Amino acid sequence: MTRNMNDAKHEEALRHLLRDLGEDPDRDGLQKTPHRFLRSFQFLTSGYEKDVPKILKQALFDVDFQDMVIVRNIEFYSLCEHHLLPFYGKVHVGYIPTKKVVGLSKIPRVVEAYARRLQVQERMTRQIAESIQTVLEPQGVGVVIEAFHFCMMMRGVEKRESFTTTSCMQGVFQKNETRQEFLNLVRSPVRP
Repeated sequence: MTRNMNDAKHEEALRHLLRDLGEDPDRDGLQKTPHRFLRSFQFLTSGYEKDVPKILKQALFDVDFQDMVIVRNIEFYSLCEHHLLPFYGKVHVGYIPTKKVVGLSKIPRVVEAYARRLQVQERMTRQIAESIQTVLEPQGVGVVIEAFHFCMMMRGVEKRESFTTTSCMQGVFQKNETRQEFLNLVRSPVRP
């Protein structure tokens, strides 16, 4: 699915917005800003064009492995749907396979597909977990996201050091010992 945007209409609207702010959209630094903004916004919301089940199904492998698989510290950048300001951080994903494992690069691709949409962190956490649970049908899946939100840092309460942690645990990850093993592994130091 490719989005069809009326670039001329949106660029003109952005020129009007710049005028309303008291700027001159025809001055050197702003002449191409509406066009650059639209290209940037299209990139930052390109996740709408991604078919998440298809991403996962492209790399499913029959492997006899029934222990925890974790991909952690997956960096992401997204836009808050409430203020259109960035939020960014790290995603940690773990699952326990039943019959199939997924190619490791597909998990960051799933994260990217959901992050490149207008989002809230809570929904994104659940979307990642549910898509992996639905396609892989593992014994369970756990997702933890830690993020800094510019809507809290640049405006409103202006708390630059605060960050938000969300989690979604499905299947056996709802059992306390599995949940704790996952969280302990996610918190352990990374060694090269």
